[in-house]
Amino acid sequence: MEPRIVTLHDCQFSTYIFEEEILARIQMLADEINKDYQEKNPLFLAVLNGSFMFATDLLKRVTVPCEIAFVRLSSYKDMQSTGNVKEVLGLVDDIKGRHVVVLEDIVDTGHTLQGLEQQLLDKQPASLEVAALLVKPECLQHQIELKYVAKNIPNDFVVGYGLDYNGIGRNLRDIYKIVS
Repeated sequence: MEPRIVTLHDCQFSTYIFEEEILARIQMLADEINKDYQEKNPLFLAVLNGSFMFATDLLKRVTVPCEIAFVRLSSYKDMQSTGNVKEVLGLVDDIKGRHVVVLEDIVDTGHTLQGLEQQLLDKQPASLEVAALLVKPECLQHQIELKYVAKNIPNDFVVGYGLDYNGIGRNLRDIYKIVS
């Protein structure tokens, strides 16, 4: 397929990962999850806003009985991200003794994910794993175990397939990286 250029706000982005590759990689994750969670009724926690497309496509391919909840993370103080998760918003289910899989769109520094993991571990799940669409290994600043990773990418700014640039671009079917 030919790369495509899109303009979002003041920047141009070029096609980086086509939808077909995204879906193939998600199928591989679903196959692993289906094998690992037989008879476990996992609870998937999709972190909004970015993971909504990843969560939808992954869960269409998960064949084991499961539940899904959508959570938002509060890590802001005075309009600035602190990197520390103050609160997990929307988690209404008791996760004690449950097998929990967090669904993340992208993991870069790992600050937010580390804070989320600590909040969830305090609730005593039977197990806690992370499934991420994209990971930037060279940006990680925390030791985080990522059991399910669709694709490792370099430290490029990316949009599309749930990822946004100042609020736009989430609806793009492919993933794009910045070119200017």
